[in-house]
Amino acid sequence: MSRRQLIAGNWKLHNTLADSVALASAVRDKTAGTAAEVVVAPVFTALTMVRDALSGSHVALAAQDVYWESKGAFTGQVSAPLLKDVGCTYCIVGHSERRQFFGESDETVRRKLRALLAAGIAPIFCVGESLEQREQGATVGVVLGQLTAGLAGIPSDDLGSLVIAYEPVWAIGTGKTATPADAQAVHAALRTQLSHERGADFAAKTRILYGGSVKSDNAATLLSQPDIDGALVGGASLVPDQFVAIVAATR
Repeated sequence: MSRRQLIAGNWKLHNTLADSVALASAVRDKTAGTAAEVVVAPVFTALTMVRDALSGSHVALAAQDVYWESKGAFTGQVSAPLLKDVGCTYCIVGHSERRQFFGESDETVRRKLRALLAAGIAPIFCVGESLEQREQGATVGVVLGQLTAGLAGIPSDDLGSLVIAYEPVWAIGTGKTATPADAQAVHAALRTQLSHERGADFAAKTRILYGGSVKSDNAATLLSQPDIDGALVGGASLVPDQFVAIVAATR
């Protein structure tokens, strides 16, 4: 089954309002005509201005995180309905930096997934292992465990917009990248698990992105793998020419 490749730029904690608009405008203009889906995820404070810069274009807007309650006394949080209101069609959930630095757990990821799906926002659900886990040979067990726990109890019919991102923690921001063969093996294991838990049709339709020091010089080999359906790009997404080159490497 053909799956449309998706390239998402996670800008993390970078860029002023002016910088964000300039970057979004460059991505909009320089990726026009691509067959791939293109998404950018600026900081919360820039969402409205980036939305306006992307209005009417092929580039979609994402948030970098969400809280699972829709409203209430939760100082500092942003809810899925508010993200929907500002124009987000995607949201990153369970990123390794959220898990590592902010106490994200499989349970909170699951709550956030449910909140996004209820609001009509497509989740980009991140899974990945640490260097220690990889060296212990636990990669597949860890990643599949995160997948199963994150999706537990959510009906498959509600998961039509789901995107999964495999991000080996040891490759994020380090310059190290899983070999195409290693990345493909984990992606294939994720798809096999989806098939076991959700059925072959569900697995065949679900896009699985790779993330972890994706750059213009390694994108083509990664994106040519049969089970890699795009990339969640960090540092390189802040450099327009780098990000555009990654988009151009899609098949």
